[in-house]
Amino acid sequence: MTPSPAQPRPPLGWLPGVAVAGLATALAWTVHWLLPAIPLLTAAVVLGIVVGQLPAARPALVGPLAAGLSVSSKRLMRIGVVLLGLKLSLGDIARLGWVTILSTVLVVVIAFAGTFWIGRLMRLPGHEPLLLATGFSICGASAIGAMSGVVRPKDEEQATPVALVTLCGTLAIFVLPLLWRPLGLDAVQFGHWVGAGVHDVGQVVATAQIAGPAALAVAIVVKLTRVLTLAPMVAIASVVERRRHVAGDPTVKRPPIVPLFVAGFVAAVLLRTFVPLPPAVTGAADSLQTVLLAMALFGLGTAVRLRTLLSKGWRALVTGLASWVLIAALALAAVWLTAAAG
Repeated sequence: MTPSPAQPRPPLGWLPGVAVAGLATALAWTVHWLLPAIPLLTAAVVLGIVVGQLPAARPALVGPLAAGLSVSSKRLMRIGVVLLGLKLSLGDIARLGWVTILSTVLVVVIAFAGTFWIGRLMRLPGHEPLLLATGFSICGASAIGAMSGVVRPKDEEQATPVALVTLCGTLAIFVLPLLWRPLGLDAVQFGHWVGAGVHDVGQVVATAQIAGPAALAVAIVVKLTRVLTLAPMVAIASVVERRRHVAGDPTVKRPPIVPLFVAGFVAAVLLRTFVPLPPAVTGAADSLQTVLLAMALFGLGTAVRLRTLLSKGWRALVTGLASWVLIAALALAAVWLTAAAG
């Protein structure tokens, strides 16, 4: 008996998964609206993680919704990262002063190297050390998604860092304000600490706004300075990945030296810096970027399996908590260094 030919994938087979991600984003926005202390992007990834744990939902997640969730977590993530560049103006960063800029970059580099080393020491598999280092040192789950576009990890290698960076970033919203006054920081210094030490942009806003508008303004600019390091970090990883493919099987398709979405991110930064964009344009781009990243993070969250993480992923949990403490300490040192230099 001859086997029946494989059924062709239906056109727009990604549509159901993308639609579910869109509905989940609307629900996450409702949660954020009702509880403003919970950032929209954090609510989206947590909602994805919760859905991913439901046994009744798993057949749909790996079946009819899989293609759309993959589009959300990969393609929509890259578009969102490009639009993230429109938040950045090189002029705003320059006004921080060279000491703050240099110390912020050093925090990123040292936290990245430290987290990567801890991940290797804990014998984390595959690309997990790299993705944890990227997420914790730069900009949370968005950075993990961007780096994943280059190194192409397994789903579980990407899901664990997303879960951990969400957990630790959420803890920061509640823990850092408790340490604000005992550490003797003024509002601006607290904002600097939050911007240099908290992972996701939404988590930075949720944490820094407690100390007022001055703290929030500094926190956002310092945070976006960290985001700017995403482009060179991903480009370096792409070069390393190309060399690895050359040393292995040269017939395997190699990633580009500079991924297209990274070039788009840099172009967006330059556009914001040198072209006076109307507030309506930047506002619309910011809203679209938030929606796309929320949909992407929901898709990433659905791949997390907490039972596996808790039973077999204790090494990753230790790595994440150690990285969280490391970057908070480095960010605090950067605040003190800036204060001493000023």
